[in-house]
Amino acid sequence: MSRNAPAIDAQRLSLILNDLRLPAIKLIWPDFTTRADKEGWPGARLLAALAEHEIAERDRRRIERHLGEARLPPGKTLDSFAFDAVPMISRARVTALCSGDGWLEKGANLIFFGPPGGGKTHLAAAIGLALIENGWHVLFTRTSDLVQKLQVARRELALEAAIAKLDKYHLLILDDLAYVTKDQAETSVLFELISARYERRSTLITANQPFGEWNRVFPDPAMTLAAVDRLVHHATIFEMNVESYRRRSAIQRQSRAGRPPTFATIKSNEEMSRSDNRTCE
Repeated sequence: MSRNAPAIDAQRLSLILNDLRLPAIKLIWPDFTTRADKEGWPGARLLAALAEHEIAERDRRRIERHLGEARLPPGKTLDSFAFDAVPMISRARVTALCSGDGWLEKGANLIFFGPPGGGKTHLAAAIGLALIENGWHVLFTRTSDLVQKLQVARRELALEAAIAKLDKYHLLILDDLAYVTKDQAETSVLFELISARYERRSTLITANQPFGEWNRVFPDPAMTLAAVDRLVHHATIFEMNVESYRRRSAIQRQSRAGRPPTFATIKSNEEMSRSDNRTCE
């Protein structure tokens, strides 16, 4: 710092940065200004560096906050999902969806069908994680858990408010739709949720049964038809008809003397065959 430069009242500057809600700059400005003095930065470069750091820290804190709210199951990423074992799912197509552009703004939906253990939950959570990292707001929940909460809200005459609170989530992931019990009260709140988000906010649903068997979820045929109509009107549908990775993992654990896999992922058919052969030897 120049000998003729006025002294900086660091305490007052700290208070000013607090008032301006610039916590990142408050922490980093001494290091940045020291470096700027040493390297002879122009004032505009120092100001830009401080502003960029503040924006980066805000983005990091926002992502951290949204991850905490999303309740995503841990370890479910696109990198740990074995696309080669699910040939009907295109990595490029999924990656494009992870930007969120072009479909979340329109309230379009995603629907994953397939037998238990086929990787539906993994892929849904991985997409949710990528969307959060790209700035979107996501909530992951088992369908039955959310339905129970909405039932409580209905009994307390607060169902409309409870559904409205979910509007802050650009994507609502409803996992295991089929496990909602066939009860009129439960399925009616689920239908109201689907109707409220229709063409406004996006929903991702994982389900074991195809649409033709959704009468097991919605006891009223008219309600079933209306729910399916709203969900598929603007939807991308993935059918994941592959063998359960849980069975494959069990065989692999047996062949490796009980050592658990690092991730609960779908293994390739070739790996499965090798595991079967080793087990039979």
